[in-house]
Amino acid sequence: MTKKINIGGVKIGSGASIKIQSMCTTKTCNLNATVNQISALETAGCDIIRVSVLDEEDARAVKAIKNRIRIPLVADIHFSSRLAVLAIENGADKVRINPGNIGGESEIKLVADCIKAHKIPVRVGANTGSVEKEFLEKYGKNENSLVESALKSVSVLEKFGVNDIVISVKASSVPLTVKAYRLLASRTEYPLHLGVTEAGTEEMAVVKSSAALGALLLDGIGDTLRVSITDDPVKEVIAARRLLRAVGLDENFVNVISCPTCGRCLWNSMELAKKVTAFVENSNKKLKIAVMGCVVNGPGEAKDCDLGIAGAQDYCVIFKNGEIIRKVSAKTAEEEFFKEINALLNDR
Repeated sequence: MTKKINIGGVKIGSGASIKIQSMCTTKTCNLNATVNQISALETAGCDIIRVSVLDEEDARAVKAIKNRIRIPLVADIHFSSRLAVLAIENGADKVRINPGNIGGESEIKLVADCIKAHKIPVRVGANTGSVEKEFLEKYGKNENSLVESALKSVSVLEKFGVNDIVISVKASSVPLTVKAYRLLASRTEYPLHLGVTEAGTEEMAVVKSSAALGALLLDGIGDTLRVSITDDPVKEVIAARRLLRAVGLDENFVNVISCPTCGRCLWNSMELAKKVTAFVENSNKKLKIAVMGCVVNGPGEAKDCDLGIAGAQDYCVIFKNGEIIRKVSAKTAEEEFFKEINALLNDR
């Protein structure tokens, strides 16, 4: 079990639930755009948000942004100890730095002292583009060099008395990401932030992240995660939420199951499955609903569902816990099924 760490009132590690992160794509000092994006991310289910700090305007904007949002804010800083300190002094709940590029020991100590004074955590780590040269030469680009590079950053901060640390070791390769995090988990008790870096545009990014992060989460590895997508960051949060549901780490949702259909399906179950999924997307009620293609196997295969429907050419059957409760015409099936769904959603 990893160490418990507090990020602006949100706890990670030590058995706490997995927290979803994302990162703003706006220029941080563009206050309205940044706050609006954070609000949309929070509505989608984001627990912790990260922003880039590229200059003094961005660092000072942290204070104004914090006054207008409700979730913890992480300041992402590279190459400047001064900006890291300024972001912390303006209220950042956590910082993400790389001690290897922040400056010499005096600059690292300056940031470390500020982190301790404000009692906030810090994330460090490595990805395949920022592995320390000494470890690349020793191991090549693999899980060993990633982990050793990340742990070197940890040791630098520990030297200056910082021990509320979160670590990440990201790669764009799914197998390498999984190997690196498994190795890191065996070497440290600090909380781990999961992610596949440079995962790509939406479809492939979701596939890569699901494969890597799903494997790790099922191993019990990971305390926070980001599904990186080259697109609207709200899509990252939605994908992360679905991932946590798929691996059984979030049970407070309506689980819609549906068969892929076959030649026995004589009605448009695909369309109804899509409509039902969209309808219940934002419900946090623990239910299981089935949309099955045919009456041959439908009720039996969905016996553990709270509610289900299966069809034939001219009629559909609606069932609860595998028992048929009604037979309805194909024309009215959708309307009748949504009546049953609403009844379940509104039943306290």
